Amino acid sequence: MIKQEDLPLMVDLYELAMAQAYWAEDMADTSVFSLFFRDLPENRNFVLACGQQHVAELIGQLRFTSDHIERLRRLNRFQPEFLEWLRNLRFSGSIRAVTEGTPLFPQEPILEVTAPIAEAQLLESLIMNYVHLESVLASKAVRLAFASGGKPVVDFGMRRMHGLDAAHRGVRAYRLAGLAGTSNVLAGRDYGLDVSGTMAHSFVQAYPDEMEAFKVYARLYPGTTLLVDTYDTRRAVRRIVDWLQEEPDVRIGGIRLDSGDLEQEARDCRKILDDAGFSDIKIMASGGLDEYRIAALLQAGAPIDGFGVGTAIGAANDAPALELAYKLTEYAGEPKMKNSSGKTSWPGAKQVFRQFDGNGVARRDVIAGIDEQVDGLPLLETVMADGVLLPGFPAPLDDLVLKAGESVFALPGPLRELEQAKAFPVEFTDYLQDLQAETLKKVSV
Repeated sequence: MIKQEDLPLMVDLYELAMAQAYWAEDMADTSVFSLFFRDLPENRNFVLACGQQHVAELIGQLRFTSDHIERLRRLNRFQPEFLEWLRNLRFSGSIRAVTEGTPLFPQEPILEVTAPIAEAQLLESLIMNYVHLESVLASKAVRLAFASGGKPVVDFGMRRMHGLDAAHRGVRAYRLAGLAGTSNVLAGRDYGLDVSGTMAHSFVQAYPDEMEAFKVYARLYPGTTLLVDTYDTRRAVRRIVDWLQEEPDVRIGGIRLDSGDLEQEARDCRKILDDAGFSDIKIMASGGLDEYRIAALLQAGAPIDGFGVGTAIGAANDAPALELAYKLTEYAGEPKMKNSSGKTSWPGAKQVFRQFDGNGVARRDVIAGIDEQVDGLPLLETVMADGVLLPGFPAPLDDLVLKAGESVFALPGPLRELEQAKAFPVEFTDYLQDLQAETLKKVSV
């Protein structure tokens, strides 16, 4: 895994090249860069923004070490004086960001960086990577939470994820999205998400008889969940019932189904357990599940009490990418924008105001200039000033989880469904529209 102290080199080469050009030309005026996405991914009604305050904590700790400087020197692209400038570099700017776990929509700033232009430019890829990964995974995970209707969903995705760093940071995003647990021990402990798991088929296969495997596990882990589909699911459950009736002191918390017709197997297993008086033993399902299969199983009335999801969540396989952009919107007090086809941006530093109806349901967002006063809840807050995190940041993860749940619950009902909903209203103030028009005239000359 990448060491935290090596994060200063987690840049694309052009960022260093541009920084050297700014340095060489004495371009050190204040810039504003805005991070946003232009369009919603397919099958998403919103993006659950995550990672923005997490990365702000790291930015304040970035330092180019002597080893970093030597590695860069060997590229034969950078002047010695510039490398010394990097050695002494400390982020001196400010960062404004929305609270982690906030649902956002196209064009709304997730965060804004205000700093000397070279400093802000060097942060581009690091910021985008942190926010992209955690936002993509959280936006998938929250749909699984919607589909389960309050039944627990556990992350089983580590082995199919794109690297250990993603597997670790993903659990943080899953917790913000409302998942109940993870099989990932390190990340679960680091981010306060319950660690849970059952067994693999190999454990059952390693014993001459599956009941022997079950008994060993139950003795070691009272209340455990047993994986019953290694050979014949229904036979395994009947044998468990016979065993529990012979030894009433044994405690089994649940069984897990991992293959086959999950709906029918759950029905049959539930009947076997209930008829024997074991209605308290729960049924968990896994094996190729996503939000659509979970919703279909529950709609069909399958008696399943919880779900383990692997590939679908770990790879966010239906929408694995978010078209994030990190764009210069102001330099030396002058508004800046991009106007290429399909990628027109909005100049100036901004604020987003979320407006609610009388029942506390979000009804509209207004994107405004940073100094405008608009009715509604301002979403961007200053988390870092003069290169230093403000008191209270990063916020405790428990607090962020609570706020994320409240923010999602405040969305209109259709946005919390799996189907594509009507776009949530997002408007720009007259000030920003005029500023864009004026800036466009200047860059079109």
